[in-house]
Amino acid sequence: MLELVKEKEFKDISITEIAKAANCNRVTFYSHYESSTQLLEDIFRDYLEQLTMNYKQSFAGKKTFSLSDPSRNIAIFKFIYDNAFVFSLMLMGEVIPGSQNIFCETIANISRRDLVLKEEIWFDIEALNLYETYALLGLFIYWIKTDFQSTPEEMAKRLAYIYSTTLGEVMVKDGQ
Repeated sequence: MLELVKEKEFKDISITEIAKAANCNRVTFYSHYESSTQLLEDIFRDYLEQLTMNYKQSFAGKKTFSLSDPSRNIAIFKFIYDNAFVFSLMLMGEVIPGSQNIFCETIANISRRDLVLKEEIWFDIEALNLYETYALLGLFIYWIKTDFQSTPEEMAKRLAYIYSTTLGEVMVKDGQ
């Protein structure tokens, strides 16, 4: 499927083409999937499971960690970099509607299940979790749109900076 998507638009790929590329017949395809969309969604889920393992590995065995430490995010950025084509399909949201939300829910669920802030905050933690998760999506989309020009290490450093700083006041540009 992924090789076919590299060659032509997803919507133009037939089940016959997928079956042929997979060395199976249409009946075999339909015994596992209802549509090509379901197949691609399952491929995305497989990659998200691997991303989840990388994310959890970044804090495995630790009791606490600092969000401003870029080293713990390098493996996550490397995984996305190594699988740039799949994550570009997924995160640009043009092939499978809602794939961005599935990505964000995957990340948010890790925070919900496995992490807690060291200090309590005065507002709803779920609001903060979703804010941080969708901001991370924005950072990945930026990286995709710049054709992955920055290294995973540079991106991890940017994320650490964002986590460690408040941007403060905003200035209005002259003439606006």
